[in-house]
Amino acid sequence: MGPRCLPYARVVRWDRFFDELEAQFASEWEAERAALDTEAERLRLSRVPLRDRVEALRDRERTGAAPAFEFTDGGVIAAEVSSVGADWVALDPVDSRSGAVLVPLASIAAIGIGHSDILRSARPVESRSLLTDRMTLGFVFRDLVRRRAGVAVHLATRRSLTGTIDRAGADHLDLALHEPGVPRRASDVVGYRLIPFSSIAWVRLDAPVGVI
Repeated sequence: MGPRCLPYARVVRWDRFFDELEAQFASEWEAERAALDTEAERLRLSRVPLRDRVEALRDRERTGAAPAFEFTDGGVIAAEVSSVGADWVALDPVDSRSGAVLVPLASIAAIGIGHSDILRSARPVESRSLLTDRMTLGFVFRDLVRRRAGVAVHLATRRSLTGTIDRAGADHLDLALHEPGVPRRASDVVGYRLIPFSSIAWVRLDAPVGVI
C-alpha cells in the first residue's frame, strides 16, 4: 500500500503553522535585538562625560531659548556655547552688553535646556581632532596673561574680583586688582590675589568672544 497523501487542508494548516512560527521567531529576534541595543545605549551613555554633552550644545539650532548655565557661586547666565576645551567652556551671553565668559567645567552646577537639546546632546558626537579640545584652563589663562585682558573673576565664595591676570601656574593664577574697564597700570593696582583654579566659578572677560 503506497504512502497516504495529506489532505490539502492539512498542508495549508502546516504552512500557516510555519508562517506563524517564523513570525514569532522574527518578533522574538527583534525584541532581543532591541534589548541588546537598549543595553548597549545605556552602556554608551554611562561613559559620556559632561564635556561631550556641552560640546553638543555648541552646534545646536538656536531657535529656542538659550541654555541657562548655573554656577557654583549661584550665578545664572543665559548663553550659547562658543568653544569647549579640555576642562572649560567659553560662553557667549545672550546679553550683548556682557563680555565673553570662561567657565571651568567643574564649576557648572546645572544647565537649563529644552527637551530637544537634552536628547540631541545625548546622541553620539562626531570625533574631532581640534587643538581646542586639548587646551586646558591654565593654557587659556596664560593666553589672557599675554593679551593683558581685563577680567572679573567670580569665586565660588560669591565674591567678585576685577583686574588683570599677571601669571598663571599649573593650578592657580595671580590677579592684579584694579577697577574694571581700565588698563593695568602699577599706579592703579590696589592689591594682588593668588587664586586656585578650583575656587573659580566663572570669569568674565572685557575682551570680545573672539579672544578665546
